[in-house]
Parts: sequence; C-alpha cells; structure tokens
Amino acid sequence: FDIPSKETFVITTTNRTEITEDNFSKLVHDGVTLYLLKSVDQMLLLATKERIEFLPHYDTLVKSGMYEYYASEGQNPLPFALAELIDNSLSATSQNTGIRSIQIKLLFDDSQGKPAVAVIDNGSGMTSKQLNNWAVYRLSKFTRQGDFESDHSGYVRPLPVPRSLNSDISYFGVGGKQAVFFVGQSARMISKPATSQDVHELVLSKEDF
Repeated sequence: FDIPSKETFVITTTNRTEITEDNFSKLVHDGVTLYLLKSVDQMLLLATKERIEFLPHYDTLVKSGMYEYYASEGQNPLPFALAELIDNSLSATSQNTGIRSIQIKLLFDDSQGKPAVAVIDNGSGMTSKQLNNWAVYRLSKFTRQGDFESDHSGYVRPLPVPRSLNSDISYFGVGGKQAVFFVGQSARMISKPATSQDVHELVLSKEDF
C-alpha cells in the first residue's frame, strides 16, 4: 500500500471495528470489505462500494408478492404491502429514548425520478452487514442466525400485544422485499448507524436481477 515505515494506520470493518490479533479470525473472511485508515474515526475521502453476493430465490421475480397479497382474503392488499415497508422503521425506533419519527412520503415529481414510496425514520440505523442480511430473500428478522443477532443491538421479539403496538406487523411473513416488488420495481435503503459516521446504501432492482 506504499505506506511510509514511520506512519501508523489501522484496518477496520465497514462498521469501524478495528481488526486486531484477537478478533482477526472472527471478523476477517473471504469477501469481507476492510478499510485501511489513519485512525478508526477518519472521514472517508470518497464513497466506497461493497458488492453483496447472494442467490435470490426465483420467487422474488416470479411471484413478486403477488400470491401472498392477492390471497389476502378479499381485502385490499396495498395496505398490507405498505405495512411491510414500515415494519423496519417500527423495529428501528422501538428502542428510542426520545421521539419516534416515521414519515411516509409518496413522490410523484418526474423531475426527481420515477414515482416512489419513501419511508424515513430516526431509528438506530443499520450497518452494512445488517443491510446485507435484509437483502437475503425469506430471511426473517426473527430467524436470522449467527452474525446478525450479535449485530442487531440486542433485538428481542416484542411481547404478544396488538400488532400495531409491538412493531411485529408483518402480516404474511414475506418481508419487505416482496412488498417492494408488489408495489414497484426497485428498493433503495439508505442508513446511518447511530454509532458510526458512515452512511450505507443498498439497492435492489428487478431490472438488475
């Protein structure tokens, strides 16, 4: 890397966890993205990209939420799809000590791009690892194993109270991905973890698939 011998540096994960001799074997594996920085809190000089490798289930394209939503017992399926889209925001803000802010915006300004549904919240934010896990088809937030659980700030499934109060409003269990492809053609998630200065962005597009 052409680093002068007298210069100090650190190697970190995308979540700004410094790689040390003690945690190397746990954090470093094939495909992991690392930063070489002068310090853990150094500002990134430019945007970085991390390619997520996973094989999407064919249902993502073939069904795209149609079967589950059109089988909604004669009810209008659109509210259920929108409910799926704000489920992440309800979970992310459930531990807020202050105000919980969740905004739902319908965007129709052609000069800003195609029509879109935007869900914005002031929750804890997601790391690149958490965004990666969200992208995996049919990987429920209640059944994710391994790294995700330890990287989810101690998420505990809410007590069995009415759906609207416990952030567990997922009606069909198909998650945000099928809701996205039921409503539109792509998803863009932009998140900044509360404990990090970095902003992470995930794009899932039917066209790209």
